[in-house]
Order: sequence, then C-alpha cells, then structure tokens
Amino acid sequence: MTSFTFEKFIASYPGYTDTSYLDRLRELDYKRLEREKQVYLDYTGGGLYADSQVIKHQRMLLEGVYGNPHSSNPTSSTSTALVEDTRARVLRFFNASPEDYVVIFTANASGALKLVGEAYPFGQDCCYLLTFDNHNSVNGIREYALAKGAHVRYLPVLPPRLRAVEGKLDEYLANARGSCHNLFAFPAQSNFSSVQHPLEWIDKAHAAGWDVLLDAAAFAPTNRLDLSRWQADFVPISFYKMFGYPTGVGALIARRAALKKLRRPWFAGGTITVASVQGEKHYLADAPAAFEDGTLDYLNIPAVKIGLEHLESIGMELIHERVKCLTGWLLTCMKDLRHRNGKPLVKIYGPSDTKQRGGAVTVNFFNPEGMVIDHRWIEEKANARNISLRTGCFCNPGAGELALHISSEELSSCFNRPDHEQRLTYDEFRLCLNTKASGAVRISVGLVSNFADGQRLLDFLATLVE
Repeated sequence: MTSFTFEKFIASYPGYTDTSYLDRLRELDYKRLEREKQVYLDYTGGGLYADSQVIKHQRMLLEGVYGNPHSSNPTSSTSTALVEDTRARVLRFFNASPEDYVVIFTANASGALKLVGEAYPFGQDCCYLLTFDNHNSVNGIREYALAKGAHVRYLPVLPPRLRAVEGKLDEYLANARGSCHNLFAFPAQSNFSSVQHPLEWIDKAHAAGWDVLLDAAAFAPTNRLDLSRWQADFVPISFYKMFGYPTGVGALIARRAALKKLRRPWFAGGTITVASVQGEKHYLADAPAAFEDGTLDYLNIPAVKIGLEHLESIGMELIHERVKCLTGWLLTCMKDLRHRNGKPLVKIYGPSDTKQRGGAVTVNFFNPEGMVIDHRWIEEKANARNISLRTGCFCNPGAGELALHISSEELSSCFNRPDHEQRLTYDEFRLCLNTKASGAVRISVGLVSNFADGQRLLDFLATLVE
C-alpha cells in the first residue's frame, strides 16, 4: 500500500532512525523471526528472548553444579550466591536501594499480588481503592479486603481515552479513615488501553496516609521505572514480559517499611526459622525468605540477571523511543482506514496519540454498516498470515466494560440468571450482550518490532476495507 511508505514514516517519526541498533540486534539475536516469517505483535502478553540469553544460561547450567539453596553445602552455596546476585541486580535495574527495598521471587506478577492480598492488614471499614482498568490479579485482592470488612472502591476511567478523573482520586484519598491501613492500587500502564497513569499519584497517596501498590507488569518492558523517585510500596513484576526468558519467574519488589505491615496467614517450607508440631508454634524468617514459599526456582532465577543485563546493554530509552515511533505510526494509519462509504474501519480504545501511553493499541473493527466484526474472526485471519495478535478483554474487565459500553444492568441481568449462578462460559456471556462486542483486538509492539512488522499488519488490515 503506497500510503504506508517507509519514507513517509521516517518523515513523521525521525527518532526511529536513532534506534537502528535494534535492527542489527534483531538480525543477529532474533533471527528466528525472519526464518519463521513471524510478525509478533503481542509484546504486552509476553516478551521475546534473544538467542544469546538462552546460550548464556545454558552455558551456566552445563558448567556448574547447583543444589537446593536450603542448605550450606558447596552446591547449595553456589545456588544461593547466584540467587542473591540476581536479587541485587533486580534492585539495581529499578534503582531501588537495598536499605529501602527487598526483592521477593514469585512465579509471576499474579503470584506477587496474591502475597500482598492475603497478608495486607485490611481492617473493618478500611479501604481498598483501585482504578477501573486494573488487571484481574489486582482486582482479585478485593476478595481479601471484603473478607476482612474493608470497603472496595473503584476510581473511574472515562471513555474514549480511558483516563482517570484526578479530582475523584483526591476525593477518595481524602475520605478514607486515617486510623486504617488503606491500600491504593493502579497500573503504571494499563494492559488494555496502554494508558500510563501519573506516577505522581504515589506521592499523593502517601501524603494522604495510604500504601500504594503499583502494577508495573505492562510498564517495565519499555519504560524506565526508577524506584528511588517513585517509591511505591509494592511493585509486582513478570520478567518474561520484559525479556521473554525465563517464564515462571516474577517478583514482588517491596518497601521494607510496608512489608513489616503484612501478616501471612500460613507458613511453608523455607519461610520459617523454627516450626513445631507439638508446640503448635512457628517463627517466620526475615524477608525475603518469609514470603518465598518452598524451594525457589534456583536454576531459572539466574537467567533473570542475564535478561536484565541484555536490556541494559540495549538501553531502556532506546527501546522506549522505538516503541513510541511505531505506536504513533500505527495509530495514525489505523485512524485513516475507511470503507468506501467513508465509515471508519477501526475504533481505538484509549489514547489516539503517543502522549502518556505505551505500545499497545486496542481496537475493534467494523463493517461498512457500522457493525462490529467478531474479534475472534480477526484473530483467525491474522493467524493465517503468521501475525500474532491478542484478542479478548486481556484479563482487564473494568476497562473492557467501559470501552465496549457494557452496562452494569446488562451484567447484572446476565450474572443473576439461575443457570449462571455457579458457571458462566465465555460463549454464554457473549449471548448476554446480543450484538455488542464482548472483546477487542490488542496490537502491541516491543523490543525488536520494526517497520516491516507494522507494514504487514497494515497490509492485512487493508483487506478488511470494503
């Protein structure tokens, strides 16, 4: 399509030329993308690993002997040293002082969030406040809050840009009981709309006496998060979203002062100093051990250090610039796609420019009559072209409900049907909404995305124009 030329792209986004190192890196370290003719546009779902990351980790495994860290024998000590070295590297990457912060390894960001939810000291009439566009793993903490008698409040985000009303935040923060433990949770970047909420909210909430949970899972892969400046209390991370490998390792980066407030409802192997059966007593270890249940994934955790060093060798600012340029171009081009009758092909959910937003573009597609095209059909057609997209609501029901104009009345009517009391499949949920969209299409660029990826996507979208 002649309107989507590289020359026009560079004229609009000249900063892209400063990121040419990423093209050379893709040729050397991600060559399987070209070999397999894959267009990968699901970076918010998971990052891609470099060949060199796997090779370095494999060499480490083949050249050493590693034992369970819960001992002091030579192989155990070797594993412990690697784990602790990785822990220190995580703190340095996020510019977090070891005097102020601790890294707790988990299976993923959801595991990190569960640690906070089950142990946070919610009390009667205290408050759990969260934005409407949180991931389900953040929403799930409300069950712990409600069980302890706390109130749960949602800060609205308003279509079409899906940004929050700051005045409402001020009101909620001011109205909570000062004698309570109150927790405010928000995503640094929404995994639905890619909106980047103001990190200044952290200081604002602290000034009002709140603890802050900052979900950085979608933000950290393409943005620098400096915890010396933005001192959130709890920061969940999934490393595979940052650099692809390893999967199954995440972390909770927690302020030591906030961590002291948590009260774990159980103990496990590795979390205690002493436990007794006859004495019915246990003593938790100091953090991070007190929160790391069982044996850590000590063979994969060192690969996290390798991944972080890979990102640092590139530079987060370089990655951020490339993602911004490609995102801006895709937004511009998709807004211009129209059917022959002048009706738009695409509706964008969230910001339509690159200001305070990340590299995910969430959309739906419409036919010339203005009827939504089933997102699952779009995915099927993209699959046939080796284009990896993500469809659905991306575990973010609040943003999806607002963006797709699904009302609380429609949801109540659906959920309260007798046959939906215990079980509701996705297909049954779609039937509740009749002709409304029940999901969307998310296109997300990342570390080694390039113009050719965007070109192939846009060529595919052009086939939808009638």
